[in-house]
Amino acid sequence: MINRTITLTNLRRLNIARQHLAGEHLPSGHEPMLQLVRDIGCLQLDPTNAVARSHLLVLWSRLGKYDPAHLDHLLWNDRTLFEYWAHAASIVLTEDYPIHRQMMKATANGTSPWGNRMWKWAAENKTLHDHILAEIRENGPLPSEHFEDKSTAAWHSTGWTGNRNVSQMLGHLWDMGVLMVARREGGQRYWDLAERCLPDWTPRDDLPDHEVVRRAAQKSLRALGVGRMKHIDLHYTRSRYPGLKTILPELEAEGVLHRVEIDQEGKKWAGPWYIHADDLPLLDQIEAGNWQPRTTLLSPFDNLICDRARTQLLFNFDFRLEIYVPKDKRQYGYFVLPILHGDRLIGRIDPLMNRKENRFQINNVYAEPDAPMNAETARTIKNAIESLASFLGAQAIDYAENIPDGWKGILHTT
Repeated sequence: MINRTITLTNLRRLNIARQHLAGEHLPSGHEPMLQLVRDIGCLQLDPTNAVARSHLLVLWSRLGKYDPAHLDHLLWNDRTLFEYWAHAASIVLTEDYPIHRQMMKATANGTSPWGNRMWKWAAENKTLHDHILAEIRENGPLPSEHFEDKSTAAWHSTGWTGNRNVSQMLGHLWDMGVLMVARREGGQRYWDLAERCLPDWTPRDDLPDHEVVRRAAQKSLRALGVGRMKHIDLHYTRSRYPGLKTILPELEAEGVLHRVEIDQEGKKWAGPWYIHADDLPLLDQIEAGNWQPRTTLLSPFDNLICDRARTQLLFNFDFRLEIYVPKDKRQYGYFVLPILHGDRLIGRIDPLMNRKENRFQINNVYAEPDAPMNAETARTIKNAIESLASFLGAQAIDYAENIPDGWKGILHTT
């Protein structure tokens, strides 16, 4: 049953609000940061450091200037967060351990195509498997470089993982939940037994898949605000929702979810679309005009835009990562940050943090065809760039010549 109709504008605003990208920044501290991760589900990890690590940028977009030591505290001291798989390799909540245990069990049992391949390869390399576990048991947290490659059957891959046997075995033990990242030093992961990393209060319920999907689907939908089944499936624990097609109507019948209709200037979108009952009050506020827009920059791996097809649908914004595209074939740049302006994505910047000279370089600024070309908008973009530069510790900002004419008078080297 369809309970109400939502405009596309309010759909976007609800999504942005649930992602903490509207209104006042959250206060600084461990608890607000933990609540933020709780609301958005995960922080995707990526090694690219052209500006800053993606997870740090995702936090900055929502918190403004903050102390990254708060995140380290949550990870390595309180251990309320840990590294595992969500919609990609991510930082996730320890309180959600029963949800992530689903993948650990599937990997250990070899019941997924990837898990089955890894399980067979690991079985062929029992010597390497046992060597890694013995060294960690005896010596505590260790980096990958510590271990000898005692494999008897090399890992075959056409990508960068080919013959990286130690890393593959560590990854397999991580996927199974046997090992966890105990700490990082300069980006280097130190591996330890999960039983020595997880705090005593960790929930270890062995939930059936049905209950895992019920919980994960609700977390996914709440992070999205409103979504279809395919959006839920591609968010949070991406593509790990067996039986979702029957579970969503079940949650709807219980009153946990409500079905809504999306209206774009009189045109109804194909559904069904769902909203969580707990988000109806927030939707009421937004529809009543209680909306505080913000202008910020997004990591290319930001949770708001990690589903590229949904981003295109909701924002009419075509975003593709060009890190692996040859330089002469890139349309926008290596590590491009979209510009979120209120409830629209109005452009993107192509930046680089020059750490040697401590300067933040803005190589290019691009505007969408319908972006507002005025000084007020340019000032909000400039403020966002200056805020990010301050977070990065840059002493100056350098703008190249490629800036849209309507913003050029405001965006200039400082």
